[in-house]
Amino acid sequence: MSSESAVAAAETPAANGHGETHSTAGFKALMLGSIGVVYGDIGTSPLYALREAIVAAGGTADSVTELAVLGVLSLILWALIVVVTLKYVLILLRADNNGEGGTLALMALAQRAVTRGAGTIVMLGIISGALFYGDAVITPALSVLSAVEGIKLVTSAFEPYVVPITVIILVVLFAVQSRGTARVAAFFGPVMCIWFAIIAIAALPQIMRHPEVLLALNPLYAVSFMIHHGMIGFVTLGAVFLAVTGAEALYADLGHFGKLPIQTAWLFIVLPSLALNYLGQGALIIADPKGIENPFFLMFPDWALIPMVALATLATVIASQAVITGAYSLTRQAIQLGLMPRLEIRHTSETHSGQIYIPRINRLLFIAVMLLVLLFRSSSALASAYGISVTGTMVVTAMMGFVVIWRVWRWSPIAAGALIAPFLFLDLIFLAANLLKVFEGGWVPLALGAVVMLLMYTWRRGSRLLFEKSRKLEFPLTELVAMLEKRPPQRVPGTAVFLTSDPASAPTALMHSLKHYKVLHEKNVILTIEIAQTPRVDPAERVRMEQLSATFSKVILRFGFMESPNVPKTLAIARKLGWQFDIMSTSFFLSRRALKPAAHSGMPRWQDLLFIALSRNSNDATDYFQIPTGRVVEVGTQVTI
Repeated sequence: MSSESAVAAAETPAANGHGETHSTAGFKALMLGSIGVVYGDIGTSPLYALREAIVAAGGTADSVTELAVLGVLSLILWALIVVVTLKYVLILLRADNNGEGGTLALMALAQRAVTRGAGTIVMLGIISGALFYGDAVITPALSVLSAVEGIKLVTSAFEPYVVPITVIILVVLFAVQSRGTARVAAFFGPVMCIWFAIIAIAALPQIMRHPEVLLALNPLYAVSFMIHHGMIGFVTLGAVFLAVTGAEALYADLGHFGKLPIQTAWLFIVLPSLALNYLGQGALIIADPKGIENPFFLMFPDWALIPMVALATLATVIASQAVITGAYSLTRQAIQLGLMPRLEIRHTSETHSGQIYIPRINRLLFIAVMLLVLLFRSSSALASAYGISVTGTMVVTAMMGFVVIWRVWRWSPIAAGALIAPFLFLDLIFLAANLLKVFEGGWVPLALGAVVMLLMYTWRRGSRLLFEKSRKLEFPLTELVAMLEKRPPQRVPGTAVFLTSDPASAPTALMHSLKHYKVLHEKNVILTIEIAQTPRVDPAERVRMEQLSATFSKVILRFGFMESPNVPKTLAIARKLGWQFDIMSTSFFLSRRALKPAAHSGMPRWQDLLFIALSRNSNDATDYFQIPTGRVVEVGTQVTI
């Protein structure tokens, strides 16, 4: 699904932060980039969506009726119009957080706008973020499997090789992540443009042979299908939803491509191509019900099957790449917003800060994707597992969207409710339809989402309890500075920088340094790193300095939740503000806390132990803030939680 995709940054030098573009050439490049990255997932849905929806409607080669095909087709086409075009393209793309989109950007925007109920907003953000990881695991497995399955149509002798070929493709895909995606990204747009052109052109002969398939554009066929099929119609909705998975990507990649390129690409290229392809598949099934086996590939002549399987595989790899890089971006945002422990983040591009690689996330995704492919072994089996995570995220997005329309756009709650309610109602129906598939495989994203949710909640709760506990034990900074200036200890040359999360209290590392070494540097800086509720922070607001005394100053560095904090680089800005900063005569003091479970902590003991385990596996602050390791002094303290 959503791809808050680092790849996107490679093609988007022309976008400013607010969804506009500087030139026509820039606009075309952005539109091409958005076709490659944003629409990879939804663009490969025709491989399996119609087939699964008609099978869910009780369709077999012997029982498929023209009316059922038109009903299912109508449901798919109107889902694309209502869910994707109206909800995402026309409404949610306007709800940007300083030009950025995506579920956590929306959470931060909604959180800023409310005075009460911020905890509920954070909980919604945790739920949607956790469900995204479920989607990030299923998308590569399902889309690559469905593409490779096309070779079975060439000859059934290929059938045993579908899973091994899928495994090889996915192993290569995850192996190349550490090299960065800038080079590959240049091909994404053109390849997906070729894909959309071919899937539209291939459908035209089928539609011309059976023009009655165009009746599916009438929404009454969708309504009639739902009325006459009862429970089966409801089950079918779960499969119909496969056609709109990937819609969240429109919103998530807003910051990389801008509003207008994404909207233009959807309205003039992607939507027409998808609609034509689904109509072509429907026409093929009406002409020959046996085509239900694989209507997408059967639209092509025999000689085109192998090239088409290759192109489909390439398109699904692009869709998977967008989701994987989206998982990296989402993880970085979650770390910055205090929902996850620090993880090692590697930058794969010197020019684009958005291009990152997170080894642990890559490893975990790879293991989960491999397990899915080997457990389910076919796209039809895996299709049941798909949808729940996406519909869950869409429900949460609609809820947070209501808060933003009401509090940020300043609409009346009734007007905001009237706008969002129909979409929320539709999302809830889709969610209910997908929940019917829990025992067939839908438990996979739910289980994965539940684990991530538990980890995020535990980390946030534990961090808050630890902060409150530490604060009670700490000494007010202003009082300590006054005491030290009045009766200074022995001074040593150089500058000491003490990192702390609470600028009002004396850092633990400073207290221990005084207690054990009984010396103080000539210059001392109390450094706090703040993460703003905006994606990026204006360079003019990056550094705030306050002189506490002749030898003590307080520095606050501010970063957005989509930025990577680089302390030495940012401190260079402080030089312009008058701080004589020389990295070679500066020592950074950090306190490293060893956590022990307390008898009464505010969390159950198992959660204490989980928080301690997460804390131990958290990446070193030195690496995370990119501080030169040779300049760091770590002071150990033991804290019970």
